[in-house]
Formats: sequence, C-alpha cells, structure tokens
Amino acid sequence: MGDDEIIEEIKKYPARNVVLTGGEPSLFIDDNFIKKIKSETGNKISIETNGTHPLPEGIDWITVSPKEGMRVKGNPALHIVTADEIKVVDVGQPLEHYFKLSCVGPETQFLLQPCYDPDPFLRKLHIRRTIRRVKADPRWRLSLQTHRLCGIQ
Repeated sequence: MGDDEIIEEIKKYPARNVVLTGGEPSLFIDDNFIKKIKSETGNKISIETNGTHPLPEGIDWITVSPKEGMRVKGNPALHIVTADEIKVVDVGQPLEHYFKLSCVGPETQFLLQPCYDPDPFLRKLHIRRTIRRVKADPRWRLSLQTHRLCGIQ
C-alpha cells in the first residue's frame, strides 16, 4: 500500500488515533508520512517499535517493546530518546534491567504482557505467571493481547 492508500483506509474509520505497528514500523515511515496522516486525518499517531531506529517527528505516543540485550543506559542500539511506555513480553526473564533503559523517563509506564502460546494449558500458565509478577511489583501494569483473547487473528 502506498501512503495515499493508507490515508484513505484510515479515513474509513471513526477512530482518532492511528497505531503504527507490525514488523518494525520505523523502517517504513518518515517525516512526510507522519505529517500527511496528521494533516489529512487529524488523527494522533502512536507507534510500537523495538527502538532500534530513529523515529520521525510528530509521533504522539511511543511504545518501546525492547529486544533482549538492551540492558543498560547509553546502549547504542536504542534510538528512542524517551518512551511513553515500555511493553515487555513476559517469558520468565529478569525484569529489573528494563527500568534502566536509556529511553526511560520519569513518566514512562511499564507494561508486562503474557507470552502467547497456542496451547491453552501453556497459555494459562503464562497468564498466571505474568499476573503474579505484576502483583509482586507495582511498577508494572498488565498488558493483554485482547485480539488473541477474543479469537481475532
């Protein structure tokens, strides 16, 4: 899809926020694309990114879903100055280092999401583990993939 086709698709829906996600959206967007969405739709723009590429100006909300290995402040692989939120898929890994990422600011929110598994038994175990971890550390909030819970793939 080209930029104009994307804009026309956005206009079909009453939502006032566009979320750029899927794969790594920072590889496919630039300043002109962001300006065009805003000027032609009036929508706010959010992005979910791994943070490894610079972002254009004008994005209203930045979610960083960090990759393993982004453990310390000043990590040269991380190109986001300040994230609005950090969203981590819980696979049982240590979590403390996520609070020390270079993109963490005083207002950054932290979301922990259970790892999806197609096996219902394992999925339930993952959800229980994540809920336990969120309850044990109030810095985290629970994040769920509602499309998966509703059976929308």
